[in-house]
Amino acid sequence: MKSIPDLLHPVVTWKFWRELITMTLGMAFGAAAVYYFLMPSNLIIGSISGLSIVISELLGGVKVSLIVTIINAVLLVLAWILIGAEFGAKTVYTALILGPLLEMWEKIMPYQNLMEPGATSVMNDPWLDLICFVLMLSISQAILFRINASTGGLDILAKIVNKFLHFDIGMSVTIAGALICCSAFTINPFRMVVIGLIGTWINGVVVDYFTDTLNKRKKVCIISKDHEQIRKFITEDLYRGCSIYHLEGGYTGEEKIEIVALLTKNEYADLFNFMKDKDIDGFITASNVSEVYGNWRTGKRKYESPKAH
Repeated sequence: MKSIPDLLHPVVTWKFWRELITMTLGMAFGAAAVYYFLMPSNLIIGSISGLSIVISELLGGVKVSLIVTIINAVLLVLAWILIGAEFGAKTVYTALILGPLLEMWEKIMPYQNLMEPGATSVMNDPWLDLICFVLMLSISQAILFRINASTGGLDILAKIVNKFLHFDIGMSVTIAGALICCSAFTINPFRMVVIGLIGTWINGVVVDYFTDTLNKRKKVCIISKDHEQIRKFITEDLYRGCSIYHLEGGYTGEEKIEIVALLTKNEYADLFNFMKDKDIDGFITASNVSEVYGNWRTGKRKYESPKAH
């Protein structure tokens, strides 16, 4: 049986609190997108929030926040069973706070206060409402996907599609969202449904863009006579791993050493400055990598000593 300190260990780490704060802020941002741009305009983008608006209209004005909470509660069971305990636990938190966060924005600044007299929405234009909503929601989704969480609802369905059908997360969002979006035919005219479908597609594209941007790493390849200095800087100062390859120059026939490493953008800049300060000659190529699987150290800082761990 585990001791009390062992049981409490996951909740006393900085990683736990950092991710909790990240999830809360990400969800607050996403809730603002729903409350200020989706609800007033009656745009039904492919999302659980959009589906909840449809159900609210059909049931005679039941609160959207209540319907969101109920649907998410059902989908959370699927997340826990089909995707995993970590994703399920994080999504339990994010899904359950969406409804209260919608209420929070309503109390802080009702969207009616932002609408001009006679306007039908905050921006008074469905396309502007669509753009604002998609941009804000996509940023929220990308932030949460990065820490193996989600906004709940549609993201759970998208994650299931992503896991079992192996589509990109953006395409998974589009497929799941398009199915939900069609429910808007019951309350909206054809034009508004088409706008919603276009918004769902844009949402998937933008999610992929922000996800790739947040996850971007630099694959750095360096050929240099001073390879040992470079290797030590990467492993001891940046605290990153690297691979060493023995090569033969195609022009000179000389034996050379190539170092290959995956670094963040800041670490790549630090390495470049180190080589410049030490006057190290080398042939360097760098390319962007948007996905990294396996033993990628995310919790270490370059100023930490490997011996301390």
